[in-house]
Amino acid sequence: MTRMTYRDAIRLGITEEMRLDQDVIFLGEDIGLYGGAFGVSKGLLEEFGEARILDTPISEGAIVGTAVGAATTGLRPICEMMFMDFITLGLDALVNQGAKMRYMFGGQAQVPMVLRLPAGSGTGAAAQHSQSLEAWLCHVPGLKVVTPSTPAQAKGLIKAAIRDNNPVCFIEHKMLYDAVGLVPLDEDYTLEIGKTVVERVGKDVTIVAYGTILGKAIEAAEFLEEEGIMVEILNPLTLYPMDMKPIIESVIKTGCLIVAHEAVKTGGVGGEIVARVVESEAFDYLTAPIIRLGGLDVPIPFNQELEAAVVPQRNDFVHGVYRLLNRE
Repeated sequence: MTRMTYRDAIRLGITEEMRLDQDVIFLGEDIGLYGGAFGVSKGLLEEFGEARILDTPISEGAIVGTAVGAATTGLRPICEMMFMDFITLGLDALVNQGAKMRYMFGGQAQVPMVLRLPAGSGTGAAAQHSQSLEAWLCHVPGLKVVTPSTPAQAKGLIKAAIRDNNPVCFIEHKMLYDAVGLVPLDEDYTLEIGKTVVERVGKDVTIVAYGTILGKAIEAAEFLEEEGIMVEILNPLTLYPMDMKPIIESVIKTGCLIVAHEAVKTGGVGGEIVARVVESEAFDYLTAPIIRLGGLDVPIPFNQELEAAVVPQRNDFVHGVYRLLNRE
């Protein structure tokens, strides 16, 4: 294992898979000479050449449509949206074609493609470049939606996504690119798509969080531990299909649940998690109403202080735990 950034871990995973499989190609805007808007693809053009690293026109519809077509004819394309927000321009090809072709052709057609989606706020990129739209994608049968929160998870999931025979939406939070962590160098290292992991063991309150919000939840848990409150934190690496078993088991143990994400609260993935908990045997173990933490129902502001104010922060978790335990 070695220490590297989240950005470098994604690049390493892509590089390894492109070396292993000549059918893996990579396309997107400015991913070649420029190395990508966030530097993820630096050096790939030099190693793999223009036949496999394709700088595209500024047309997300063309990028996703090309990837769908390439996937159905035997290639394994990775396509990058410069910002997740721009997937709005490629949804027709993704939702109406890529997500449905395997089903509509009785399994005879496969669509092994990866859609990389730099998401989230915190960079001062304002309303059109800072959204978290994962709930849209989770609503479409046929798509898989993953979101790594650490460098090791980023490498393991990008490799698994490339090897998968279905369209995988790979959500990367922009504020995580410089995060550093230990990453396995084993070329066979992958993480199974469809799993939720326990990031921290506790007994008093369960928190479910992902992306940068996971880090804020961990900070809150460390603060609360000093007061004798033990928080259990679960990270749904795959948002669809969601692995609910660890979440349900945790809620049965703690009796209290907070579900959090940066995306706006209304219609978010958190509401789906809450619904599934309520429909499960864990409902009978709840000792307090479930708390949902999510972004405010407003466009992401440009102003730095306002930008931080519209998404959950560490103290929101602290006060949420106090409420659940009747300490506030």
